[in-house]
Amino acid sequence: MQKSQLAVEQLLDKASDLYYTGAPIISDTEFDRLVEEYNYTRVGHKIRRGIKHLYPMKSLQKCFDVTKPPIDNVSSLVTTVKLDGVAVALTYVEGKLVQCLTRGDGKEGLDISDRMLYLAPMQIKRKEMLQVTGEVVAKKHIPNARNFAAGALNLKDVIEFRDRKEEGGLAFIAYDAQKNTCQNWTQEMKCLQSNGFKTVWTDMMFDYPEDGKVFRIDNYRDYYKMGETSHHPKGSFALKQIQEGVVTELLDVVWQTGKSGVVTPVAVLEPVVIGDATVSRATLHNMEYIRGLNLEIGCMVEVIRSGEIIPRIVRRVEEKSVSYTHLRAHET
Repeated sequence: MQKSQLAVEQLLDKASDLYYTGAPIISDTEFDRLVEEYNYTRVGHKIRRGIKHLYPMKSLQKCFDVTKPPIDNVSSLVTTVKLDGVAVALTYVEGKLVQCLTRGDGKEGLDISDRMLYLAPMQIKRKEMLQVTGEVVAKKHIPNARNFAAGALNLKDVIEFRDRKEEGGLAFIAYDAQKNTCQNWTQEMKCLQSNGFKTVWTDMMFDYPEDGKVFRIDNYRDYYKMGETSHHPKGSFALKQIQEGVVTELLDVVWQTGKSGVVTPVAVLEPVVIGDATVSRATLHNMEYIRGLNLEIGCMVEVIRSGEIIPRIVRRVEEKSVSYTHLRAHET
């Protein structure tokens, strides 16, 4: 393995671990780009002293172009929202909730049963051994809703978790169950609803943050016939949203020194509202990044908040007034 490949995989390992604990270090878009470019295949994050899932919790294959879906005949597939929350697996035995685990690395997760007692049905009618998978989500009006949910699940104080539940409107929304006793996924969702679960197969999802759409084969026999990889099942995929940016003016570039002593350029922007935050600065990484986007003081730029957190300039929109020498002066 080349050093550059190893370095990127180590970065993605760290980014993946921090993402699942609610403290992302790179944007979802950048992470997905690097995953595809370097064929990174690890699912979830590393777990110490983990507990094994009843069934593995695999990821979804991703699609960014609806005209090029990984499954043929998309019109025949079932479509639901892709919630932006924290994946959790619940195990029921003889109708009783016995274990609640975080997704972890997909094979093992951490026990959060004491917190999930506030979010999941304790008793259901079904008597077979069942793993119900879903997302713990906060209401979309909560700033950085996914991080709020992840942070709440990481709390050790159950009473504090209960308070966070009330503050953020935390909920567990089911999206699948195994072992399946229904012929179709839609029937499974209705069965879960009759047992007291909220599911993605409802009209309530507008209350919670979304991260795209999920397309899947409804009939379980056909779904499993598609097979799977070590990373994802082939009978479903996620159509990811391409984040829309906001246009503003690049007023200046300043240089800041980090804790490690590394000096990096920061864009000073005409303040603009993106989502629930006012953005006036954005990282520019290095001079190569600036040159690559052909940025100049006074030009108009498109800014997004990566993962709804970190402001980032993604492109130059149009010229207004230019002076690349200003940037050169800062560089020297």
